[in-house]
Amino acid sequence: MFQSNLLKGKRVLITGGGTGLGKSIGMRMIELGAELMICGRRAQVLEDTAKEFENSFSCKVRTHVIDVRSAEAVEGLMDAAFTGGPLDVLINNAAGNFIARTETLSNRAVDSILNIVLHGTAYCTLAAGKRWITQGVGGVVLNIVASYAWTGSPYVVPSAMAKAGVLALTQSLAVEWGPKGIRTVAISPGTFPTKGAWDRLVPPSMVERFERIHQWRLHYYRRWSLVARRGHVLVFIGFE
Repeated sequence: MFQSNLLKGKRVLITGGGTGLGKSIGMRMIELGAELMICGRRAQVLEDTAKEFENSFSCKVRTHVIDVRSAEAVEGLMDAAFTGGPLDVLINNAAGNFIARTETLSNRAVDSILNIVLHGTAYCTLAAGKRWITQGVGGVVLNIVASYAWTGSPYVVPSAMAKAGVLALTQSLAVEWGPKGIRTVAISPGTFPTKGAWDRLVPPSMVERFERIHQWRLHYYRRWSLVARRGHVLVFIGFE
């Protein structure tokens, strides 16, 4: 669908890039020639993913251990990301979620999701945006949202709140930063069976039934969505 060198020379940073959707996005970026940096909280996961990519594609993948809930740590991340030249694309993929009856949630449970999804995305976006504006260069922020950012959803209320905030951030900065050459865009990838998502969002008693009912759909997603289908969409909207 795209030329193999389409993203040659583009510098891409993916938060939560060691597993799941972030990993699959990273793979597609490398396939098209991008220079990739991935970050996350678990050093070994990042190192394993980087080594896998380097062995498969004969490239260098930079890693950075970080908790995006810390604004100070995010500044350090962006200092590293902009070393050697400006970042071209920031993909805010780091997230957290779980199913729970809303009345059972503690304050800490709510904060655990808001701090990663909303605050982490805001911290990374602001840190990258300030550097682009100061340096007089453009860039792209690509945020991962969910359909319930528009509709809301029971049993995942903190995530719905956070994703709605990310959507508002995306829309607001598209207007404010657009004239400065900074594009802010978002994609809602939909449901697909990564281990992390399934472990947190599908109750064990429903896994067999869920997979039986949606067997064809899940088979289709496993084959195409994580790398090809989502990757094509991300490349299309995330790069000029």
